[in-house]
Amino acid sequence: MSKRRKSQRPAADTAPRRDKVRDIFVPRPFDGLVDEPEWIALRELVPAASAPLRLTPALVEEFGDRPVTLATVLPMAAPAITKPDGRVLIGLQRHQQSGDVSRDLAEALLSALRTEPGGQVTVPPLPGPGPRLQDILVDGPLEISMHEGFEFWLDPGAADDPTVQASLERANAAIYPTVRLTAAKAAYWCQVPEKAHVRWVLPDDEDAALDALARLGAAGLLPLGEQTKFAGMFRAHGRLVPVWDLPEETPASEWEEPVAQFAKRYAEALTATDPLDAAGRRARQGLLGRQLTLR
Repeated sequence: MSKRRKSQRPAADTAPRRDKVRDIFVPRPFDGLVDEPEWIALRELVPAASAPLRLTPALVEEFGDRPVTLATVLPMAAPAITKPDGRVLIGLQRHQQSGDVSRDLAEALLSALRTEPGGQVTVPPLPGPGPRLQDILVDGPLEISMHEGFEFWLDPGAADDPTVQASLERANAAIYPTVRLTAAKAAYWCQVPEKAHVRWVLPDDEDAALDALARLGAAGLLPLGEQTKFAGMFRAHGRLVPVWDLPEETPASEWEEPVAQFAKRYAEALTATDPLDAAGRRARQGLLGRQLTLR
């Protein structure tokens, strides 16, 4: 090694080192929240919706009683936005995330509160240990507003800008019609090209929910009615989400009663305590074979 390299080496060794942020996967990030299934649905199923959130008294004392809105997605999938009037929006669906979605959202909200109103919010991709949603929000049922477009992003008059209008039109064009059903919490109808779906985030333990669905499957009671098909299910944030294929021409309102009847069948199947019989075990294996996991 040359003398020049030897002289440079100690300087490199004394350079400040960045602490490595350890990522931890949390399979149920919304565990403990009253509306856990709805949080999952807004993150995974719903294109355009919003809900007001309430800060804990300690945060209100520190930052003031600033209005906070949960949004399914924000412009450019931003994690958070702070408006000039002090309002804060946080986005559930974003590009960068750690293994703990609740920690990500809490850090985005806290970063927005620390940012001057109207300023650019900077959020670390890996926030590290710290408070989670369950620590900084007053928990309660989400008051969800469904939107046909993303106009709720904008301040009054902002859509008059041709660039903003063009961006908004592109975002709105990607939305597929989605309706929140009243027959069951966290159940949503949506229409995609050539078919429609009902997707329902079940509130129950995965094993219990799977056994209940298997019992219904063995009895031939999984479909919602004629011309419907139980398409399968996926796992999202520690909960099961069954999916049904439906005729595209039938409006969402026509599925309220079939979903309500299925919810009754499912609730009854949940109460069964006897082991699955051979048909039930086969149905369970079939359900597992068609299961996908979303993270």
